[in-house]
Amino acid sequence: MRQMPSGVIASTLLTVMLAGCAVGPNYKRPAIDTPQAFRSAPAVPPSATPFGDEKWSEVFQDPQLQALIRTALEKNYDVRIAATRIAQAQAQLTITRGNELPSAAVVLESNGNRNAQSKFFGPFETSNTELGLGFQWNLDFWGKYRRATEAARAQLLASDWAQREVITSVIADVSSAYFTLREQDLEIQISKDTLASDEDSLKLTQLLSDHGRTSLLDVRQAEQQVFSASGNIPSIEKQIAQQENLISILLGENPGDVARGLELTAEPHPPEVPPGLPSSLLENRPDIRQAANAEIGVAKAAYFPAISLTATGGVQSVALSNLFTGPAGLWTFVGQAAQPLYAGGTLKGGVRSAQAQQQQAALVYQQTIQEAFREVSDALVAYAKDQEFRQQQQLLTNAAQDASRLSDLRYRGGAASYLEVLDANTRYYSAELILARAQLSEMLDYIQLYRTLGGGWQQ
Repeated sequence: MRQMPSGVIASTLLTVMLAGCAVGPNYKRPAIDTPQAFRSAPAVPPSATPFGDEKWSEVFQDPQLQALIRTALEKNYDVRIAATRIAQAQAQLTITRGNELPSAAVVLESNGNRNAQSKFFGPFETSNTELGLGFQWNLDFWGKYRRATEAARAQLLASDWAQREVITSVIADVSSAYFTLREQDLEIQISKDTLASDEDSLKLTQLLSDHGRTSLLDVRQAEQQVFSASGNIPSIEKQIAQQENLISILLGENPGDVARGLELTAEPHPPEVPPGLPSSLLENRPDIRQAANAEIGVAKAAYFPAISLTATGGVQSVALSNLFTGPAGLWTFVGQAAQPLYAGGTLKGGVRSAQAQQQQAALVYQQTIQEAFREVSDALVAYAKDQEFRQQQQLLTNAAQDASRLSDLRYRGGAASYLEVLDANTRYYSAELILARAQLSEMLDYIQLYRTLGGGWQQ
């Protein structure tokens, strides 16, 4: 074997070294001032599993709600649109990565001409057939295409995390809409029970009036109470139908009825949840996992020469039958290097624009994390305080219920007017509705806390 010339070896090594460098900064996660613990975090065992790490099927244990969530994750249009964005980012990554590799193409060309007869020459025909293989390679000495590939890969990851953010939102939206529906079911049940009680009171008042033991005024007041309770029912029924329509759309289906599971008061949820460490948000929250700065390298590489190699080889003949015989071979090799000299400031502007975008992305990243800390703290204090309010409202409702019972006994015994009964019943009905809404608020806080801790996308 002949020894390779030293010049060829040196040029090969230089090419390898140049191909290994890439201009522009490598990505580094911006520094974050992370607190040691969340504000308003409850005292829980340190060994407890962080709430945000639990799967949604463990957090929402209502079998019917689980079925609705599964349907939404399969059919919801936002989830499906997010999946198409990932497919687009994957295709773009393939296209961008292909710029790093050489390209080749087979070319088959054939043409023929016929000239008409002239004064000096008779008619004649010419033909030419060419078969060749073209080869082109834009050498990535300065890492331009590799930086572009990094940016495309970062965009793919961002699309992936964006889809997880959509999944988290859909789970939270379906759960919130379902619990709201169950609260409305509770409201209409309270209204119907109240209507039935008011109708019984009206019958009793009418009977007492007929026997002269009470006035017609009490009868009219009892009628007002019945009409008021009856008028609340259509309004709540309208809200229920609209809420079912909303849930159907979240499921990717046409408006229709929605099956129910557990009652709102029976939905399991712990009084305290372990939020975990604030640093875990950096890994759990999908909106925090979207950052990249590879575009700076792409802009800086525009300063350097663009070097390309082009080669063609094949056969050519004036007759197709002689294409592969005789001296039909041909080849061409072209090397080209283009060094930008003056571009009116566009190159420098491109780099500055990319740097500004990277700085903006870093600031947005830090702002997003601080906002996440605030959201978790807000959700923790809301969950705790709404629990306290619901407990006090339960005591108030119990007292109002007993007062309503006692006033009714006093009225039947002739020791109280119907106005006292009316006031007690109104207070009891109002207390029941506020209690139902307090229970809903507590469940919505539960969902919000799970979402702010980055839970939901884990399958």
